[in-house]
Amino acid sequence: MIEGKKNNFLLNKEVNTCLDNIIKNKSLANGYIFYGAEGIGKKETALQFIIKIFKQSSLSENIEQRIKNNNHPDFLIIEPSSFTAKSSVSSDHEKTIKSGSEIIKIAQIRNIKTFLGQKSINSEKKIVLIIDAHLLNEAASNCLLKTLEEPSNGIFILLTSKLNLLLDTIISRCQIIRFRSFSSKQIKYILKDYLDISNLNISQKLKCEDLINSANGSPNQLLKNIEIWNDLSDDITSKLNSPIKNSLEILEISKLISEKLEIYQQIYLVNIIQTIWWRKTKNISLVKKLESLKYLLRKNIQPRLAWEITFLKTSMENIRN
Repeated sequence: MIEGKKNNFLLNKEVNTCLDNIIKNKSLANGYIFYGAEGIGKKETALQFIIKIFKQSSLSENIEQRIKNNNHPDFLIIEPSSFTAKSSVSSDHEKTIKSGSEIIKIAQIRNIKTFLGQKSINSEKKIVLIIDAHLLNEAASNCLLKTLEEPSNGIFILLTSKLNLLLDTIISRCQIIRFRSFSSKQIKYILKDYLDISNLNISQKLKCEDLINSANGSPNQLLKNIEIWNDLSDDITSKLNSPIKNSLEILEISKLISEKLEIYQQIYLVNIIQTIWWRKTKNISLVKKLESLKYLLRKNIQPRLAWEITFLKTSMENIRN
């Protein structure tokens, strides 16, 4: 695990200033959409915003802990179906890449109506946080729209990386808070000043340039990339530094990757390999083959076989060149 030297490096200062002004001026809207790329702190910022709202109207103690433990009576979190089993919202970093099969169902949105129909216990208003709101299915989207249209004592915060997948009528009823991706300079600053990577072995270290480029402007992805690469053996990482030529090695490494890493971790690993191979070969065809691999992994289509076929194709590409 890569430890952070400082806390809250995922929080966006520009966005937080805006949200602090909203609270200070008591100009809360009924709905907000936190929009931006995956892994740039939308969830962490939303939780801090919610805590500040509750603190403004309540003298109750332990508000922060109750929000993070998801047991505040005036707070409801809605997540895609495969994540609803979580009892806490305090995990350090989201699994920002999903398998492709998650949705938010209408039954979950109907729970919001029941929740808002009850009187607030510790606060002036109840707050509903919807994670990955673009995963609302059609019925759930229409149900949410009706809930937003009806006067209530609720504040809605929707998190999304795909604004275009939300209904225009839902967007029109919410204030959009945009999160910008971090620049390469900011990612480099986080890598240098916020993270303790001293536990990485020298032979396992990625080039700083590769780490920054594979993060795609996301501090969260930067963390995951380091952790995943560090978790693999030197024998594997050394072979992934360039397209693999040996068929037996391809079968062996594909087996190890598919058994050792979760699907979302495998997708992160593909991002790293893409960055390294592009720097070394400047071969767009290799990058595209790896992009196809990410698609297969998201669909969870026989991951081991997907790795084997992709590596075999890249080895043939490498031979031709």
